Amino acid sequence: MILTLVGVSEGTLSDAAQRTRKVGADIVIRPPNSSVLSFGSGFPAGLRNFVEKQPHVRNAAGILVQPLSGLGNSVNGVDLATFNPVSGGFRVLKGRMFRNENELVVDDYYARRQSVRVGDTIELLNRHWYVSGIVQSGMLSRIVVPLRVLQELTANTGKLSILYVKLDNPANTGTVIEALKSIMEDYPIYSMEDLMAAMTIDNVPMLRPFINLVIGIGVVVGFLTVFQSMYTAILERTREIGILKALGASRSYVVSALLREASLLAVAGSILGILMTYVTRLLISRLPTPLIQDMFLSGGRSRSVLLLVVLSSVHFIRG
Repeated sequence: MILTLVGVSEGTLSDAAQRTRKVGADIVIRPPNSSVLSFGSGFPAGLRNFVEKQPHVRNAAGILVQPLSGLGNSVNGVDLATFNPVSGGFRVLKGRMFRNENELVVDDYYARRQSVRVGDTIELLNRHWYVSGIVQSGMLSRIVVPLRVLQELTANTGKLSILYVKLDNPANTGTVIEALKSIMEDYPIYSMEDLMAAMTIDNVPMLRPFINLVIGIGVVVGFLTVFQSMYTAILERTREIGILKALGASRSYVVSALLREASLLAVAGSILGILMTYVTRLLISRLPTPLIQDMFLSGGRSRSVLLLVVLSSVHFIRG
């Protein structure tokens, strides 16, 4: 239980960090009053043009993140004309990128788990979408739609959730960040390396105390269980112990016999626990809903922590 809980937490954060890193930006700008793992209420899309005109900034691209109901899924709105110069574009495995307002693309993992193929129609945000392509997973969320369409559907016209900035030279990252912070004082601005370093358990509200609490409970319960088992084993074997002592067995021999049995049970239990992790891995890999790593976008601290603990082992156990 302890290993799974810690692995779940680390795995989800690692997955989120890798998806952000693969965008290829040097600087990430988030809305005011947001944090590393929350996107706030958004900011004006016109800020992209302003940032792009700053010294040493080569390209800037904004996306809109819209949470979906159920298991913390989300969809990203992307303007390919501005996003591709920053990221290098999505790698299309089948079909093509969206061209019309009613088209979207999904990644290969989502397509495989949901049995979605190019040309299918899926319902999303109370609208029917044509699946124009399947892209390689690992960048942004698993569902990507045109930015302007998502803004209109979610009443976020002219707003973005996050801004990715590509510089002419990564060596200028510190200089550009200082210049932007002097102009945009209310906006959290991170270098990509700082953002990756900040994606830790300690930066998820209430997660670290929750993990420590569960670990403490697990240790106490485990100790009591072992203690009770050994105590019961001794009480049930007073006759056998008496026979051994009558045959000349010393107290140390009786104690060592009990300890050997306990050690054997501990080893067997450890092996069984390891085997059960592979069973868990198999079960989780077959879950019909793949978008676990986007749970942080669903809002609500307690809900995020709960989803993290219960569902986010997909990346850690699969990877």
